[in-house]
Amino acid sequence: MSVLYISESSDEFYDADEELEEPPLSPMAAVAISVQPADSEADPSDVEEDQELHEDDDASSGVAQNRSIIMHMLSQARVGMDLTRITLPTFILEKRSLLEMYAEFFAHPDLFASIPDNSDPRERIIAIARYYCSAFHAARKGAVAKKPYNPILGETFRCYWDLPGGRRNAPDDDSKRLIQSGPVPYASYSSVAFVAEQVSHHPPVSGFYAECIPKRMYVNGSIYTKSKFLGLSLGVHHIGSVRLCLMDYGEEYRVNLPNAYARSILTVPWLELGGKCHIECLQNGYTADVEFHCKPFYGGRKHRITCNVNHTSERKPLLKVEGEWNGVMHIKHPNGEQEVFFDTINTPTVKKKLQKVSAQDPGESRRRWQRVTEALFSKDIEEATDAKHELEEKQRADARQRQESGVEWKQQFFHLEGDTWIYNTPLSSRTRTSKRHI
Repeated sequence: MSVLYISESSDEFYDADEELEEPPLSPMAAVAISVQPADSEADPSDVEEDQELHEDDDASSGVAQNRSIIMHMLSQARVGMDLTRITLPTFILEKRSLLEMYAEFFAHPDLFASIPDNSDPRERIIAIARYYCSAFHAARKGAVAKKPYNPILGETFRCYWDLPGGRRNAPDDDSKRLIQSGPVPYASYSSVAFVAEQVSHHPPVSGFYAECIPKRMYVNGSIYTKSKFLGLSLGVHHIGSVRLCLMDYGEEYRVNLPNAYARSILTVPWLELGGKCHIECLQNGYTADVEFHCKPFYGGRKHRITCNVNHTSERKPLLKVEGEWNGVMHIKHPNGEQEVFFDTINTPTVKKKLQKVSAQDPGESRRRWQRVTEALFSKDIEEATDAKHELEEKQRADARQRQESGVEWKQQFFHLEGDTWIYNTPLSSRTRTSKRHI
């Protein structure tokens, strides 16, 4: 993984083994517990189920009506050129921030939360592979490829998903403390809570964290996005890694993310995922190799995915999977028979819950981008462009002011360890006891 060098010198905007029974709390966790967040007693009426505000428009209207703008944009580009050097037209925006897009990786929270229910490590790696292969279809909706908002430095996004059949209220005071000191203080107890923050804008890096308290598990992601012009396609490379920690087993799984491509940008752009991804647990020796196959120029199918589950002691894969990452995936048995591994078409997602825009902090994604989003829904591209420009100018001005005054930017939820952004108070640092409430 590449080392990320963080700089505030430029004002250029870039668009874009079980634990001990009573482990000591980290200093950061102690502060989080003693000083409750202001919204830890949020009014339940301020929390609502997501209304899917980023539903796609007609797939062809934006491109057909603005072909001259696209051609002008492409005239500025050279193959391999970093797209942060190009001003992208507003009409291609997706009505949601990149931070919110990362949240959609948890649209099957029950699948995610079921991972530690498997006492056999072989079954755990299979459960992780199933969750991973299912995680991308909800984040990429619609027939047309669009670009999410590039988060502003310091921008945050918070939400949670209730687990089906789970309890809303904490079973005891210790569990309530864990919720209130966590990423979403107003979340229910049996839920997956999520927070993301834009921790750097040069280069553009996002940190995200999710946890499930009753299952004693959490995820930490640190992703740097780098976009390139590829001729008739645009490519986005995700540099960094995601770590899944299962506290009851003392296991950490590391995984990377596939690249994303917008193909056929002169007609109707469509999204493709591509690249080889690797899931690995050093503690138990299990791995999974997942490949997102790009469609060949001639023939072939779109959106193919293959996955092999392995163990370091075995020469042959323990499990083979193939299918479409936004369709149906099957297990291929040695005798030629198949069984469904996961069906993204007929398995419903769970809608996330978040505070109403009016109750959100000014730096939260939906409130910060509200004017742009409303203008895009009204198809008022001029107003959306003006609102986006104001946000960008504000970020430039803030960066200049910090540079002139010698003030260093301070992240809210994450800190840098080596080349990875880590959530300040992960569940392992806040947990006083090893008991689980299922």
